[in-house]
Parts: sequence; structure tokens; C-alpha cells
Amino acid sequence: MVYIIELTETSQENNILTLPCINLEYMITFPNAKINLGLNITEKRPDGYHNLETIFYPVPVEDALEITVPDRSDYKFTLHQSGITVEGKAEQNLAVKAYLLLDKEFHLPPVNIYLYKHIPLGAGLGGGSTDAAFMLKLLNERFDLSLDSSALEEYAAILGADCAFFIKNVPTFAEGIGNVFSPVPLSLEGYALIIIKPEDVFVSTRNAFSQIKPRKPECSLKEIVAHHPVSEWKEQMKNDFEESVFPQYPIIGEIKTELYRQGAVYAAMSGSGASVFGLFAPHTVIPEIRLRSNMFYFQCVIGQ
Repeated sequence: MVYIIELTETSQENNILTLPCINLEYMITFPNAKINLGLNITEKRPDGYHNLETIFYPVPVEDALEITVPDRSDYKFTLHQSGITVEGKAEQNLAVKAYLLLDKEFHLPPVNIYLYKHIPLGAGLGGGSTDAAFMLKLLNERFDLSLDSSALEEYAAILGADCAFFIKNVPTFAEGIGNVFSPVPLSLEGYALIIIKPEDVFVSTRNAFSQIKPRKPECSLKEIVAHHPVSEWKEQMKNDFEESVFPQYPIIGEIKTELYRQGAVYAAMSGSGASVFGLFAPHTVIPEIRLRSNMFYFQCVIGQ
């Protein structure tokens, strides 16, 4: 799938080629996914949004994102997509939005964008957000924009609440609408990870929020991970969305049940779904779990 956006006279007059540029030079990066370790919806805000708390943890399910700078181009950008099909116009793609956002300020030259999608859509894994954040970092490095992490986070936050997490891309406690961050000293290195998503199930985040009854948890997720081992998370940590999503999409709940049956020490839905992940203690033989054929399935040992 290829999208092409033509340069306008205005863009051609805005010195878009003044930045350093090596013809046909390319750069590639691999945007990774995240999982939510717990997700508490704590209150509904006057502006209609919800305050929440969650822990974002980066995981090695990856897309591939590459940019090249052509010798000459009559187009502002060309988007080449492969892998999982992404519907919609090119301008709606978050990687493209990231490019256009920086272009407004820095008058970037035309680029070819190559995006291979492997992170499933509608999975609660941050697949679009990570593409946006990694595009910002890629452009910053490629064109020597001299933006530090704080500045990149500000740009990322414009594109989406969780986009900014992927700038530093480390375990993070998130509050507010998912955009107020603080570091979490947490490592799951050595744990086996399985992620499963039914390919034909897409959970509407808006609908999921509409069925939530906000409540403040007895114990913050930050306190749970600080004082309880992973083996105790099953009783301490939950995802509030599961209560409304599982009855609508029983297969998601079945996946969680199967992960525990196969020996996971902790399993949960990520975000508002539809993926479910399981953590298995270090040195555990990883089972292969397939409830039906049309499922996204990923497994790894974290840190290896």
C-alpha cells in the first residue's frame, strides 16, 4: 500500500530543503509495543475524560519504520505500508502525523516513509503511539533537530496521551489521563512473556470507558510493584476494563483463564483490549497456547 502527498507551492517556498540532507540516505528503527501492568480508572473528570493509573512496560513486539530522503521529489511524503493492513488515509497514520507535526516548525525535506506493521491493531499494545514516538526520535536524529527528551515528550503528547511514554521507553507509572509520568524501578528480565490477541476482535476504547464505574483503588499500582513480588500480583493488581470487556468478548476472558491454567504467574488484558498477556516465572518451560487458529501470538523471554 502506497500513499503519496504532493508538495504545494507554499511548501516549496518554505525552504524545506535547507536542513542537512544526504541523498538517498536512510535510517531505520523498530518501534516496540507496551503492556499495561494493572489499569485503574480512578475518576471521571469535568472535561469528560477519565483519570487513571497504570504501569507501562515496554515489550519486544516490534514494527519496522524507515525513512529515506530522495534526490528530488514532487511530493511532501510518500508512505509505503506493509505487514498488517492499516485502513484510512495516510494523513491519519500517527507516524505521518509525527512527521507533519515537526515539519510545521522545522520545514523538513520530503521523505519516503516505509512502515512494516507487526504490532496488532486494536490490541491495547500502543502500536500507533509507538510509531509516532519513534518517528519523532528518528527525525530528530536524522535532521539534527537538537530536541531533548522533554521536548520530544511534549510533541508526542500532542499526538496521543501514551505516545510520550515511548520517548524514554522505560517502565513508567502513568497518572492523569495516562500522560503524567514517573519512573518505576521495575525489571521483568528473565520472565517469559506470551501475548495473544484474537484477530477478529476489536474493542472500542470509547465504549469500554463508557461502561466503567470509576473508583479509587485501596493500594496504588506503584506501591504494589514496589512491595509485592510478581507471584502476588494476581491477587493485588487488576485491569478495570476486564469487568465490562470480558462479558462482551468472552474469548478474551478465556485466553486469560488459559494462560493461568498453563502456569502464568500473572495474566491480564492490556489497556482496553483486545490482547491478553501472561508472565511466566524465569526458567519456566514456555507453553504454546492457541485457542483457535485466527490469533496473533507472540512469545519471548524478556531481556533476551
